[in-house]
Amino acid sequence: MGVTVDGRDEESNSTTVAVSKSRFRYNSPLVQVCFIGLVCFCCPGMFNALSGMGGGGQVDHTAANNANTALYTTFAVFGILGGGIYNILGPRITLLSACSTYVLYAGSFLYYNHYKHQSFAIAAGALLGIGAGLLWAAEGAIMTSYPPPNRKGTYISLFWSIFNMGGVIGGLIPFILNYHRSDAASVNDATYIGFMCFMSAGALLSLAILPPNKVVRDDGTRCSNIKYSKVSTEVTEILKLFLNWKMLLIVPASWASNFFYSYQFNNVNGLQFNLRTRGLNNVFIGVHRWWVQLGLVTCWISVSIAEEQEDCLGLLWLLCLAPVSGPVDLPTSSTILTVSCRKSWISRTLVLVSRVHSFCISVMDCWMLCFKAWFIGSLDL
Repeated sequence: MGVTVDGRDEESNSTTVAVSKSRFRYNSPLVQVCFIGLVCFCCPGMFNALSGMGGGGQVDHTAANNANTALYTTFAVFGILGGGIYNILGPRITLLSACSTYVLYAGSFLYYNHYKHQSFAIAAGALLGIGAGLLWAAEGAIMTSYPPPNRKGTYISLFWSIFNMGGVIGGLIPFILNYHRSDAASVNDATYIGFMCFMSAGALLSLAILPPNKVVRDDGTRCSNIKYSKVSTEVTEILKLFLNWKMLLIVPASWASNFFYSYQFNNVNGLQFNLRTRGLNNVFIGVHRWWVQLGLVTCWISVSIAEEQEDCLGLLWLLCLAPVSGPVDLPTSSTILTVSCRKSWISRTLVLVSRVHSFCISVMDCWMLCFKAWFIGSLDL
């Protein structure tokens, strides 16, 4: 969305400027993609680690479940509106306001750790849904417009690799800070404060993101020449998307991508393991996703996909569907174990099964997310 100069296509209207040959220029697509990756490393990455603890790190999942219900309700709305808001406000204001809601969400559980009042957590969850809609709309706009057309796959996989390392570092925070608290019911205050520090750093990093007309590719072309449009224009363009059959084809994949998180984080990690082991499990989930991104996605998408599109798409669906059968026979009990009965990382059998479980889901998740990003970036809407 957005208005291009003289109504012409953004790419064809790009101007050519003289640039240095270094790919590590501040205004290069590579550096800007790394910046947005670091922003998501600090904010959604830490949020995933916090959610991956099961119940937001609390023994009683009620507050986290209610907060997540509010979160995804507002997320569903602002996920649609976020693109139009990004086009009006630009990347910096959009990302800064979005990242601030992640800090508030982590702070609400720090408050809950002391007072056990759900209201703050639920309100923070609703605000985070708004922020998440804005953040992921901005991320999508950057990832589909900043990289050069023939390198979008590589840049997308680079972004997801940086982002998923947030889950690795975020998993180490509760593992280290709660290592000697094997019988504790909930994570300590330092865990939430650690998450808030990373999220605050992500909010500050968002100020380093340049608008698209200031980003210059290696061949000297600017990413776009957009003039940010009016609210009425954005509303009209958003409504048109619901009539675009190409976008409607992505709906089933969008349903599938986040559907299993509650099962993976709450039913498996949150109910089967003690605090420190939940943090360690999050580390392995992040590692699995990280190396799947670097290994599988880079090898597939960065090659000339246009020449082997049918073969690659067939391989994609095999890689997406085959791992789904992996978690079927894994622990699915929803019985809430007492804290003293939950398994530690030294319980080798269950932990090994959990590793297999997280790997199977990570393969499917990474391929689906990267394919959707590449597909949307390649559409001629």
